[in-house]
Amino acid sequence: IEGRRRHVLEEFHKLRDLHEKKATCLIVGAGFIGVEWATEIEYFFPDVQLTIIDALPRCLGPLPDSAADYCSAYMNAVGIKEFYDCKYDAKSQAFWDRIELPNKADVEYICIGVKASNYFMPPETLSDKGPGGGGWIHFNKYMQVTTKDGTVWCDGTIFAVGDCNYGCLGAPPNWEMPPVPKISYPGEEQALHAVNNVKIMARGGKKLKPTWWPWGAGMFATSLGPHDACFVLAANHEKGSGYMVNWWIPAALQKEIIESTKINECKNGCIGILIWHFVHHTPVHLFGKGPFWP
Repeated sequence: IEGRRRHVLEEFHKLRDLHEKKATCLIVGAGFIGVEWATEIEYFFPDVQLTIIDALPRCLGPLPDSAADYCSAYMNAVGIKEFYDCKYDAKSQAFWDRIELPNKADVEYICIGVKASNYFMPPETLSDKGPGGGGWIHFNKYMQVTTKDGTVWCDGTIFAVGDCNYGCLGAPPNWEMPPVPKISYPGEEQALHAVNNVKIMARGGKKLKPTWWPWGAGMFATSLGPHDACFVLAANHEKGSGYMVNWWIPAALQKEIIESTKINECKNGCIGILIWHFVHHTPVHLFGKGPFWP
């Protein structure tokens, strides 16, 4: 924790210096992290001259057009320059000229992709491909770790949930389970599925319960500074799916409630536990790939 606090403090002083110098800043990647980081910097350090780029035709690639347009309009309104269909190439002067930074940026933040950190696992359990070049833990539909050929590893007593696992089962177009977003809700849902199977095994049972593409994996709350946001519901693995059902100050308040109650739950607070227990024990699934009555 102390190391994280120190890093946050160092980053604050770095950004404050950039603000005082009216420096230029390039954000590479206009996904959730890139957009949220750019808008946070703009709000708290408004004299930093911000530019955001992405190789895709617009920001927030997987989300519906309504959400992407809303976020793009916000960035345009606060003076963040946007460039899309633009591949990052720091060694090319043509690249810098295209994004209107002929003298290059004073600082760059790379906010693209994810990278596996499963170095502690044996190589036979790790993927050879996938986001960031591979290294994700193979697993089966019961969340048990497997080897590359699908054999259950360590007698099925080791489970992989959330960001660490490969994220999907099967192959396109015949997915057994399509790629699951590497965000918090699916990780918690998968953990619940794994715990249920641990309990079954502890009782001597053999019939484990399979996981599924959780409905909460289709919920995305994107912050636009502390006082604006948008919330997407019912997205799935299909590009552009889902609906923007909340935006502006109400969405910012919604995200604040989510964060506050989650922290309260982690502290064993009554309100947080009650709210998040219901979230992971919803009696009916309206979205996702799970059973209607789980």
